[in-house]
Amino acid sequence: MKFSGLTLGVPREIMPQEARVAALPETVRSMVGEGARVLVEAGAGVGCDVADADYAAAGAAMVSDPAAIYAAADVILKVKEPQFNQAAGRHEVEMMHAGQVLITFLHPAAPGNHAMIRKLAAQGVTALTLDGIPRISRAQTMDALTSMSTVAGYKSVLMAANLLKSFVPLIGTAVGMMPPAQILVVGAGVAGLQAIATAKRLGGVVTASDIRPQALEQAGSLGAKVLDTGVPAQEATGAGGYARALSEAWLEREREALRPAVKAADIVILAALIPGQVAPVLVDRAMVGAMRPGSVVVDIAVDQGGNCACTQPGQTAVVDGVTLVGIKNIPGQIPRSSTWMFARNIYNLLAYLAADGALPLDGADEIVASTLVTRGGEVVHAGALAAMAAKAEASR
Repeated sequence: MKFSGLTLGVPREIMPQEARVAALPETVRSMVGEGARVLVEAGAGVGCDVADADYAAAGAAMVSDPAAIYAAADVILKVKEPQFNQAAGRHEVEMMHAGQVLITFLHPAAPGNHAMIRKLAAQGVTALTLDGIPRISRAQTMDALTSMSTVAGYKSVLMAANLLKSFVPLIGTAVGMMPPAQILVVGAGVAGLQAIATAKRLGGVVTASDIRPQALEQAGSLGAKVLDTGVPAQEATGAGGYARALSEAWLEREREALRPAVKAADIVILAALIPGQVAPVLVDRAMVGAMRPGSVVVDIAVDQGGNCACTQPGQTAVVDGVTLVGIKNIPGQIPRSSTWMFARNIYNLLAYLAADGALPLDGADEIVASTLVTRGGEVVHAGALAAMAAKAEASR
């Protein structure tokens, strides 16, 4: 059987406001059916209304101490990157052991995660990041980034609307008309397109920006006004249709194109990402200062460093009267739907990687190569290494 002899661990997520979990009873049942021993931390599913009894009925062993799961598991399945566990008094990485495999969202290029990535390498953990899954046909069912981007795009607009101090749609009253909110979506990938569709449903006037012509075309088909940044297609589009990293000169050109649109917006949704790399800073401090007080910016890209220079990762802050949302786990705000997708993505990836009770992790395989972050005591992720080198150079 595919998982015969493997012990799989599913700890409870400890990031604040994170209600997702890496496995559901139905995926646990499939793992056990393929020969795995599955350890689930007690209460792991409470955020998405899954009882411990449901996991136990699916064949999982319920464990109250997370350290025991980390000690016993061959593979750890998580949603978010390892954190310091206040209850245990230890960082989750410190509970891991050499040879263990970790599968989760690591966002290894983000500067705030560099120390944790180095710690994983030093601990001898083989770590794979879900944001590295390539957008190819055979990886579609494993693509947790696309799944979570769908949730993030939808929820980001609802969060912004909740924080906005005025209506989103055009509202007519006996004393006059109140205009609709102006909503700017930067980055028309999966998250951005979902944000556009949600903003249109709420009745906002939506403008979309992306450096890729095809993405702008898709945004326009959803009813958004399109903002062309003037970046040439050959500079903008990389492998698989993803955005490419721009030179500083072209980045500045993009910022100048965005500047008047940001100033005019009531809501700005930032969702511009470069696969495996630090997110480009597209909204600078001056742009935030030029926005109307009461405006809202939701930085979906914060996990990879953020598109806004003023975003505070993991926090919601007010700068010059503008509310900046830097919540790192927006999909965790809709835990049932996001976990339903995420748990299936994790299972499909694990089933792809496993063979005869082991995870051989062939470095020549495109999926393995793009997701590997640490192996053999070293950091091997190209985007993380480049970001670390750039950070070191900047600090000299």
